[in-house]
Amino acid sequence: MFDYHDTLEELNKNIPLNNKLRYVHNVLKQHYDFIDRLSIAIHDPTTDKLKTFLHSSGRDEPLNHYQVKLAEAPSLLEILKQGKPRIVANVNIFQDSKRTHTKKILAQGYAASYTMPMYIDSIFFGFLFFNSYQPDVFNAENLHYLDLMGHLIMMVVGHDLTSTRNLIATIKTAKEMVHRRDFETGTHLNHMAHYSRLIALKLVDKYHFTDEYIEKLFLFAPLHDIGKIGIPDKVLLKPGKLTDDEFEHMKTHTIIGREMIEKMLDNFELQNLTSIEILRNIAEYHHESVNGKGYPHGLSGQNIPIESRIIAVADVFDALTSKRPYKMAWDNNEAFAMLEKLSNQQLDNDCVKAMLDSRSEIEEIQQRFDETHFG
Repeated sequence: MFDYHDTLEELNKNIPLNNKLRYVHNVLKQHYDFIDRLSIAIHDPTTDKLKTFLHSSGRDEPLNHYQVKLAEAPSLLEILKQGKPRIVANVNIFQDSKRTHTKKILAQGYAASYTMPMYIDSIFFGFLFFNSYQPDVFNAENLHYLDLMGHLIMMVVGHDLTSTRNLIATIKTAKEMVHRRDFETGTHLNHMAHYSRLIALKLVDKYHFTDEYIEKLFLFAPLHDIGKIGIPDKVLLKPGKLTDDEFEHMKTHTIIGREMIEKMLDNFELQNLTSIEILRNIAEYHHESVNGKGYPHGLSGQNIPIESRIIAVADVFDALTSKRPYKMAWDNNEAFAMLEKLSNQQLDNDCVKAMLDSRSEIEEIQQRFDETHFG
């Protein structure tokens, strides 16, 4: 009665999304060995950036850690306009293209592609790409099966992203309900997310971050101080310097944040959400110092999760360069100098160097999300 093997049973397991995509790819290749690459790029509507997210490739992936404005990809925009998938029988028709992503695909030797727009409840969120090293391989017969698998992939990825975004939305809503209790603006949270992504991209070679990891870091970064919801007004809103007892109370926001996240994960039954450990670490450990003098646990050096070290640098830099009721904003040069001073003391040296090497990108983020409006 139980001799039959479920072809896709691996999808029921709590494994990273990229592993699930590779598994589906292997199943596909058993039927269609010409499918040499599956990849997913997701769209951020706030910036119009299309960002690489997941891939499964037989050879080196040509588009790791890559992003481009959707407005600068007319062939993909046309897919959205038509509202239909696109078949390219031979990608050499784009050989004169100046687009970086097109040139990289051609340089890798891919000859044909099938591109599906991805939707969650009719809302566009990215593209799924099937690529082959052989031309003229996508026909009506195999596309029927690829469409089925494509929609399966869409549901798996969409479920993960929807669950993640619902959790984030719930936490943000709770925070916004007490927003006037804190000086942390929407601008600060946007800066935090984008600075964290910048740092992670600079550290890819050393830490071998995947695009999935970088995207989850980007999504979770604004939630680092969620535990401040549990800090009394007399401490959180005190305009002057905190007493020793008040500071000890303030430090508990890291533990409160972790406890809040665990409670929400339980309530939403999301304990097995992929990459959720990143959020846990961000909330609990973002005030640890590499010299061991931080809180709440006095962790040091490499014992502090890398995502927490990244968040710490992004948080300190934006706090320094932001105007608050109790301080004027520092200019970037002053803030960079302070980061260097804190490097290898409070802050991780690799993360600091990544920020120092990103000055032009930082200025672009600051201009895009200035403090004249909320978020």
